[in-house]
Amino acid sequence: MACRKLLIFVFACIWMSASGNAVRSAEPFRLSVPQDLNDSGFLKYLLPRFSLKTNTRIELVSPEDPAEVRLLDEEGGTPVFEGLDRTWYASVEQETGGTKRFMDWLTGDVGRRTIDGFPAKNGVAFTAAAPIAKEVDDGLIAGDAGKGEKLAVVHCGRCHRVNAATRMAGIGSTPSFAILRTLADWKPRFEAFFALNPHPSFTLIEDVTEPFDETRPPPIVPVEMTLDDLDAILAFVSRIPPADLGAPLQYQ
Repeated sequence: MACRKLLIFVFACIWMSASGNAVRSAEPFRLSVPQDLNDSGFLKYLLPRFSLKTNTRIELVSPEDPAEVRLLDEEGGTPVFEGLDRTWYASVEQETGGTKRFMDWLTGDVGRRTIDGFPAKNGVAFTAAAPIAKEVDDGLIAGDAGKGEKLAVVHCGRCHRVNAATRMAGIGSTPSFAILRTLADWKPRFEAFFALNPHPSFTLIEDVTEPFDETRPPPIVPVEMTLDDLDAILAFVSRIPPADLGAPLQYQ
């Protein structure tokens, strides 16, 4: 019985510790706010909800006072909400645990829903600012893709099926470029192809690879190119749609 009580006590302590960490307060910070925004009543609605959710205290100060975060009605930070006929921006002057938590909340789904839930009074309404579009890496590599396709056909088409025009060429056991594009590491493979077997035995990259030993000539006509040629080939390869290999095999 004593052992059971001890285990319950230990588990209770662990749970209380975990719960305490979950609501642990972040460092308080000062928020600079223009007078008309402060007078609107919006911040009296917004900030207590943030503090209750995150256990982070905010001290409101005037624009001329030092502050870790400033709300501005001119571009100078992250757009956070619309109101009083203009867009408001949050400018972080000093990043702390509290200011990071505030910005994450303000621009996240919960904060945006909270802003949109402000009950408009006397014609004063606030809405969350449009989220900032995130740049998406489309995987394309800059370069002359047209030139790269021609170079790939000349240099690589001996063994690989490079494009639709070379679908009947190449070596049957050698993967096509479209197949290679399905690999997660296709880019480093192409960038360093000259160092991967069997390419070192017949490939020369100007100012990169060593010349062939005169006593051990390459088994086939060498592939010779420059780094600019390789960049063009990479630009072409990045635009090749990966082959459709169908659904993964299901094992039972």
